[in-house]
Amino acid sequence: MTYRAGVIGTGGIAGMGILGMHDEEVIGKEKIDASHAGGYADADEIELVAIADVDSEKLTTFGNAWDIPTDRRYDGHEAMLAREDLDVVSICTPSFLHHEHTVDAAKSAADPSVIWCEKPIASEVSAAEEMVEVCEETETELVVNHSFRFTEKLRRLHDLIRERDLLGDVQSVSTQYRMELMRNSTHVLDTLVYLLDARAERVSGYITGENEAIDSLGTAGDVVDAGGGGHVVMNDGSFVTVDCTIPRDISSMSLNFIGTEGKLYLNNDDGEWRYWSLEDGEHVERQLPGIEGTWTWDDDYKRSFANAANHIQDLLNGDGQNYSPGAEAARSLEIIVGFYISHYTGSTVDIPLAEPLKDVPIKSW
Repeated sequence: MTYRAGVIGTGGIAGMGILGMHDEEVIGKEKIDASHAGGYADADEIELVAIADVDSEKLTTFGNAWDIPTDRRYDGHEAMLAREDLDVVSICTPSFLHHEHTVDAAKSAADPSVIWCEKPIASEVSAAEEMVEVCEETETELVVNHSFRFTEKLRRLHDLIRERDLLGDVQSVSTQYRMELMRNSTHVLDTLVYLLDARAERVSGYITGENEAIDSLGTAGDVVDAGGGGHVVMNDGSFVTVDCTIPRDISSMSLNFIGTEGKLYLNNDDGEWRYWSLEDGEHVERQLPGIEGTWTWDDDYKRSFANAANHIQDLLNGDGQNYSPGAEAARSLEIIVGFYISHYTGSTVDIPLAEPLKDVPIKSW
């Protein structure tokens, strides 16, 4: 059986390359395997059959690169959703459009079983919550592209922490990743809430106002996404520090967990995972059970889209549970929005956000 896929938004992450992951000279000029389209190409039972965009130049470039017939290149997502029968729809537009495109896709005549939405899930928490509700009502599986969740190593680590109590009760976590909060730190925060299986309870934030990617990406001037971070108290009692203020060239995606039974250090950029068991009052370094090697570019970054597409194929076949559901993606978004509200009001913010605060938008791209 072949499942039919459609893509809304034909820019970089859809199939034409993104800054920081691909060579600048090929971005926007040729198809890139590490993308939604590339992920579908890797999945044996999924075929990309239709694309939609409001930018005719991008639509043509993408369509030519990925061999999409001209009659299935649609000017705007409404036309594609009205005419195509699709099993899965990718949402690859700027994050402030994710809500509109996800809701429209879930309610459309295309009737997809799965929506594969780029991260962050939305620009405001209320939008993310409505996306989740609509997908539940229409029995559509909402998969958010927090790509680390699709790697076997991270899922194994989650089981070690949550099921085998590797660290005991986690007391403290420190995280670091490059600016900006919406575009980048959504990954590290999602990894945090996934490994802890917890939700933020109180947030205190700081925003730098700096965005090193606006000029290089040519984004609109009204983007407010910036570097920042802060302190988070999770509902499991753990205390978290988040630092996403550092430029790309000198940063590393790192998480350091300290628990009552051990400690864990993850540095994904440097490919270093280290674990110490607390034994008779001493920390003794041990091998992580069942995990060979560490994070690698080829397995865990370059193949992240292929991993996600093959997981979506499994979901379409009725095999397994959603690794990255929308309800959990909203947990990282509410922390980021909380940082902004805290910074600009000079206050500590409670999570879940009060109703008016759920509508505060943090515009990215």
